[in-house]
Amino acid sequence: MFKHYKTSGRAILGGVNYASAAAGIRDETGQQLGDRISFSGQVRNYQNTVSQIVNILGDEDTAANYLSKCIFSIGLGSNDYLNNYFMPQYYSTSRQYTPDQYADVLIQQYTTQLKILYNYGARKFVLIGVGQIGCSPSELAQNSPDGRTCVQRINSANQIFNNKLRSLVAQFNGNTPDARFIYINAYGIFQDIINRPAAFGKYPFSF
Repeated sequence: MFKHYKTSGRAILGGVNYASAAAGIRDETGQQLGDRISFSGQVRNYQNTVSQIVNILGDEDTAANYLSKCIFSIGLGSNDYLNNYFMPQYYSTSRQYTPDQYADVLIQQYTTQLKILYNYGARKFVLIGVGQIGCSPSELAQNSPDGRTCVQRINSANQIFNNKLRSLVAQFNGNTPDARFIYINAYGIFQDIINRPAAFGKYPFSF
């Protein structure tokens, strides 16, 4: 199990978990749920970890070599839709932006955050796309007409984000030859489970 981001000492060399429930790319995302650490805050925590690693390993070159071998698995965006854009009672983003504009805003900020990670030694990135959050239990309960049909307007919006994220991955791979970015199609994986449920376990099943 990866260590908590507040862990200190050599234990951090085994991996650190910076994730925070309800957090998103945007700083305000999830604020109606209480305390959480946005991705910008998680990036700052990583920067603090890097400083510790330099001290532990003795110099920046050794630390850079270590960090270049680490895998950075990042899955963001879901909360920026479920706990921001599609929650107009708390957030104004859906009135400020069309789904396409909002995806652009998210990708722009995400790009800045990822560049900071890169500048602080990260070289192996796994970026996980947004899954079919319009099929999540909360959305089925609140916004589905029958409690079973996925909310297409939500899925359509996060597909716009996913397509832009896929393009961003290609852009990073073209502009940073010493790094490797991989896109995980979480949306497609979920769709495959729906299309071929028997291949993944007990069938029939229902949501």
